[in-house]
Amino acid sequence: MNSSFQLSEGHIGMLISMPHNGQEIPSDIADNMTEKATQVPDTDWYMDKLYDFAQDMGISIISPKYSRYVIDLNRDISGENLYPGANSTELCPTTAFDLSPLYKEGKEPCAEEIARRVEMYWQPYHQCINELLEKMLCKYKKVVLLDAHSILSEVPRFFNGKLPDFNFGSANGTSCSVALTEKISALDLSPYTSVVNGRFKGGYITRAYGKPNRNIHAIQLELSQHTYMKEPSNVFDKDKAEKVKAKLKDFVACLAEFAQE
Repeated sequence: MNSSFQLSEGHIGMLISMPHNGQEIPSDIADNMTEKATQVPDTDWYMDKLYDFAQDMGISIISPKYSRYVIDLNRDISGENLYPGANSTELCPTTAFDLSPLYKEGKEPCAEEIARRVEMYWQPYHQCINELLEKMLCKYKKVVLLDAHSILSEVPRFFNGKLPDFNFGSANGTSCSVALTEKISALDLSPYTSVVNGRFKGGYITRAYGKPNRNIHAIQLELSQHTYMKEPSNVFDKDKAEKVKAKLKDFVACLAEFAQE
């Protein structure tokens, strides 16, 4: 197993990917970064805590050791912008969400360094996802991939105003079956707000691996951090988290049931 990520294998045809949960930065990269960057403020905080129930449901979980600042595992290595016309971060980000620089002047990663990170960090993570999905498909005949994310409720760089609480993305209906999106839409998520294919329609992982014609169904959830944290800090709010986790469990159970139908 590659040491740049962790994998816990379950016993049903469902995988949760947490590509922005990592917080570490290798020292050779950190030496070129600003002090603020080494604090990794744009992390999808506490994904492991929010989904700590999933392993007992038999669901496989994969998450990286390293921060999205090292390399963004939810970006295409071609550099294609997933949201044409919108401001977006790069494969190897050079600015934070607030547009502050991540690197000391003149220390941004060059093409060779980006290629090195693709080989060391991006390729192993995606090879594992691909191999696991194929193995699951062979064994269970139907697979569900949940790409789990969270983000500050207000990030002017990416969207105006305040984000809905639950932001589901199915690449405009192409990454999973209509039947699955209908099941998700029927969930009672109150008092939380939700939207399907709003600002976040699913990143590279959702789009690359979702192949409903092959019975691989991918969905992304971008959860607003105000539902479980004390914004704008990265402090976990236990009371808030317990409430939103009840809805997360319903959502994940819905996906797991669909995978086993």
